[in-house]
Amino acid sequence: MSDDLFPDLAEPTPIGNAPEANTGERFAIRPTMPLAARMRPRTLEEYVGQQHILGSGKLLRRAIEADRFSSLIFYGPPGTGKTSLAELIARRTSSHFLNLSGVESNVAEIRRAVETARHYQLTRSETTTLFIDEIHRFNKSQQDVLLPHIERGTIRFVGATTHNPFFYINSPLVSRSQVFQLEPLGEDDLHRLLQAAISDPVRGFGQKNLHVTSEAAAHLVARSDGDGRKLLTAFELAVLTSDPNPATGEILIDLSVAEDSIQKKALAYDADGDAHYDTISAFIKSIRGCDPDAALYWLAKMLHAGEDIRFIARRLVIAASEDIGMADSNALRVAVSAQQAVEFIGMPEARIILAHATVYLATAPKSNRAYAGIEAALRDVAENRTLAVPLHLRTKMRKKLAKESGSEEDSTYLYGHDSEEGYVPQAYLPEGRRYYFPTDRGMEQRVAERLEHWRKLFEAETEKTNGK
Repeated sequence: MSDDLFPDLAEPTPIGNAPEANTGERFAIRPTMPLAARMRPRTLEEYVGQQHILGSGKLLRRAIEADRFSSLIFYGPPGTGKTSLAELIARRTSSHFLNLSGVESNVAEIRRAVETARHYQLTRSETTTLFIDEIHRFNKSQQDVLLPHIERGTIRFVGATTHNPFFYINSPLVSRSQVFQLEPLGEDDLHRLLQAAISDPVRGFGQKNLHVTSEAAAHLVARSDGDGRKLLTAFELAVLTSDPNPATGEILIDLSVAEDSIQKKALAYDADGDAHYDTISAFIKSIRGCDPDAALYWLAKMLHAGEDIRFIARRLVIAASEDIGMADSNALRVAVSAQQAVEFIGMPEARIILAHATVYLATAPKSNRAYAGIEAALRDVAENRTLAVPLHLRTKMRKKLAKESGSEEDSTYLYGHDSEEGYVPQAYLPEGRRYYFPTDRGMEQRVAERLEHWRKLFEAETEKTNGK
């Protein structure tokens, strides 16, 4: 990233200089608020995670502290701090802050927000930061409404999305914004967040007599899967549904309580989102890389998330030819059989069949030479002169017409099965072009040996014919 994206970086604006609009009622802590909302960070120092973009000296941190940033888009899975980061900008910067939701808002509300921003700009010489959560929920026309106002500097846009902005947000809006990708929180980050919720007397449960066992904390962290909101929601449920010990008043959060409060882990996995494509990519690359353990893990993740088993089976069939090919042609038979069995049996037993095919493909010898060969032949057909079919390979009617036209080309076709070894030296492609180059792996080594034998016979016959 370049500093040109955030011109005129200056010294940080003290938090105390921010207007009341940014630090008043909007950020008041109310008892009815969920724990995850109460525990939103108030300063950059309290913010948990995302040190790759907010660490000391990082560009985004300097831009926020100096109140010198252009439009921003925060992109990442749920519970990673996108909205919290936007609210930190509201606390930290000296701009007026407006908040809209892509789920609830419409064009009329966008226009009202812009009019408010224009009013602040004209009457107070104050800039406005417009935060839109779930920006990908806006359609193209709604997103386009923002463009002229961003261009004129009426608003500074901050968007948050769980979907890849390069696919789900209009290109003109993306080009006017700097995109920052937020990653799932690490275990250390989640432990820090949990400890803050335990000890904070105002926003958390610091005033309660809590005892959280290390096993319970570890379970909550592991099952949260990098989602800070999920962690805090589960922990709040555990605390509020646990009765204190009558004698000591202590509320014990042990492993059994933690297990009850956070049931089956819900993966961040959209059927048409990045997790879908990234996971299937990791699955296929693990098969290609001969790692059955990794392949089984990614398969398990997809099955746990409810991925379409037919989609997984189709990708196995493709991998069997693309990555294994002639090194073990049985892989294609295994994959096709698995695809048919999955259709016939369904879940949950289909997981066994998919695992069988996955392990077979991952441990099979690999060759992509058949795939590379058809790609090379397709390029040749598309980019170079189209070759005519040799006369001796044409149909009988075509041969007859060629002879009648006076063609001197030899039209005799030699039938391979008339030879003892099932092969006769004969050209099937002009100019001797080659597209398939077998490896010496698996069964393809034997294929290479046969091809080499036949080519030697062909070369000998060619030399003999030319010698005459």
